[in-house]
Amino acid sequence: MSLKALAFNCTLKSSAASEASSTDKLVKLISAEFKKHGVDTETIRLADHNVKPGVTSDEGEGDDWPDIRKKILDADILLIGTPIWLGQPSSVCKRALERMDAFLDETDDRGRMVSYGKIAAVAVVGNEDGAHHVSAEVFQALNDVGFTIPANAVAYWVGEAMGSTNFVDLRKTPDTVKTMIAMLARNASHLAGLLKKSVYPGDEN
Repeated sequence: MSLKALAFNCTLKSSAASEASSTDKLVKLISAEFKKHGVDTETIRLADHNVKPGVTSDEGEGDDWPDIRKKILDADILLIGTPIWLGQPSSVCKRALERMDAFLDETDDRGRMVSYGKIAAVAVVGNEDGAHHVSAEVFQALNDVGFTIPANAVAYWVGEAMGSTNFVDLRKTPDTVKTMIAMLARNASHLAGLLKKSVYPGDEN
């Protein structure tokens, strides 16, 4: 079965920035692992797009979100990659989550959100504590708007607090991170395949 993943790189840096993105590195590693399970991944660097603030699916002229939203709905898996800033998901990540709030009201005639049957996974990088807090925030938001979360659907790397080494600077990916990436890709792909074959039941009334 052919599956598609859409990855959001929620770094604060645009592609025009000369500085490399640790989030991009982790997302690429997960995308390569997805490929082993027959999942093709498209990555969107949200800082390159004009995603307007708001909680609807279209905030008017110049808003890039409607096209991005279509890609979410065309995919089977949504991977959100975010750095840690001030112990929280990036502002870019939060804006994407806020825009998906619209899914709460975008339901079919049986009460199922447009995101039902889609899998969510999270990737987190940072140089301070907070990976569990960040993934918890993002997972709860995604679950609220209809996404399904598999077992072990997070991969993260957190460097020494106050340190100067970033994930992108590492010459070798730590074995523990490789294990998390493998579990994330394996479990997300498996559950996406199951839900594609058998959709959630809706309201019978």
